[in-house]
Order: sequence, then structure tokens, then C-alpha cells
Amino acid sequence: MSGENLVIRTKAFAIECVKAAQKLKGSDLARHIKVQLIRCSTSVAANYRATRLAQSKAAFIAKLSIVIEETDESEFWLDFALAFELFKKEEIELLMKEADELTSIFIASRKTAQRNRN
Repeated sequence: MSGENLVIRTKAFAIECVKAAQKLKGSDLARHIKVQLIRCSTSVAANYRATRLAQSKAAFIAKLSIVIEETDESEFWLDFALAFELFKKEEIELLMKEADELTSIFIASRKTAQRNRN
């Protein structure tokens, strides 16, 4: 998958996570998850974009590591909200799958970058 496709895909992921988060209303927990999900999912898109401007392999790997953490955290908050029945499974199933796939892609990319750096 090309870098440009991943820019588009991570932005779409962030948009869909924000849309899901905006549906969370009511309790303190729902508000907390809403803020966290918006923060980490938008960070995925922003930091992936930043990897494309990295000035060194080390900077690329460092930014990609942030992307991995934020993508995984997005999946965590979706799953956590599901555990408290703040979402129906079918509402976020595709988002959770996308988070998992993106995490796998970025981990593979980081491994390749690390291997090529040495």
C-alpha cells in the first residue's frame, strides 16, 4: 500500500472515529472516552502525515512508532466503550477492524524501516 493511500486511509479512519465519538453522550465515562478517542484517532492521521516529511530514517521510525501507539489506543477506546455498552458492536466493528489492520501495516512498515536502517 502506498504512502499516499495510507494518508487517505488514516484520515478516513480519524473522521469515522470522530463521528463515532460524537455519538457518545451522557455519563462522565462517555465524555472521557469521547475525548480520548478523538485525540488518539486524529493523532494517527496527523502523525502518519508527519512520517512523510521525516528528515531521517530515525525520525521516520520514531513518528511511525507514535502512529502505532495511537492506532492501538484508538482500538482500545473503541473496545472499552463497547465493554460498557456505549456502542453496539455493529456500530464500531469496521472501525475496530480498521484499527487492527492499520496497526499491523504500521508495525510491518516499522520493521522494514528498522531492517533497512542497519
